[in-house]
Amino acid sequence: MSESILNYPLGVFRFQVNFFLSGESSSERKLCGGAFSECTGLEATMEPKVIKEGGRNYGDIQRAGRVNFATVVLKRGITKNRDLWNWFYLVCNGSYAYRLNAEITQMGFDKNKEDVPVMVWKMKKALPTKFKTADYNSTFDQVAIEELHFVHEGLTHKLL
Repeated sequence: MSESILNYPLGVFRFQVNFFLSGESSSERKLCGGAFSECTGLEATMEPKVIKEGGRNYGDIQRAGRVNFATVVLKRGITKNRDLWNWFYLVCNGSYAYRLNAEITQMGFDKNKEDVPVMVWKMKKALPTKFKTADYNSTFDQVAIEELHFVHEGLTHKLL
């Protein structure tokens, strides 16, 4: 990627999400994916460990502590594709070890205005924790939105 492209902020409205079935080997197989209207929760928070040292009156000693990851929430218009519901249902019915790896790819444009991936966020061992379908109301005139909430065990970031 050229340095001039790195200096411009990226739009947050062009991304894609994919889930991969990961086995014992390093090879991954794409299981499902799709276009989502919203993705929130890509964050990691480190809780510092505070050490209060006797005789040190000007502030505490700060050490790196445990890192926690937020719950990722995906929202999309309801379609006939039931992949995400099936994953949630499978886990709820006893397949608690059925974890997937997730990737969220940020899209950009190259010099010819073609779509290109510019960065990817990867999450290990994603586990669905909540599935929510749309609220149905005969007075609404909007698209039905479903949500999938999932937790994970690691977040990495890579520029492409």
